[in-house]
Amino acid sequence: MRIQWSLIIALIFALITAVFAVINVDPVEVNLLFGSVSLPLILLILGCTLLGGLIVGSFGIYRGYRLQKEVKNLNAKLVHIQDATGYAFPDPTAAEPVSAETSADNSADTK
Repeated sequence: MRIQWSLIIALIFALITAVFAVINVDPVEVNLLFGSVSLPLILLILGCTLLGGLIVGSFGIYRGYRLQKEVKNLNAKLVHIQDATGYAFPDPTAAEPVSAETSADNSADTK
């Protein structure tokens, strides 16, 4: 559901940006370090939006890769610890065994 909301918000932002860019079509002078260039403001707005999206997407991909690597590393450590200690996680689908104390307490409560 979170992905759907993110997609809807991204589409609304893209629509607002496109409308804003279409309204501003006058040519502007852009000063760069090595010179200046004149281009329509619509291209400047859309280009900057695209560049910002690529930068944010790159950071998101890098973060996801880093988190995957950390999960893989932690899983390897967990397997190593389980092998060293002999511990195994209990099966959540299996019924919990009833201890002698619990059954004695239950029989005392019913009397």
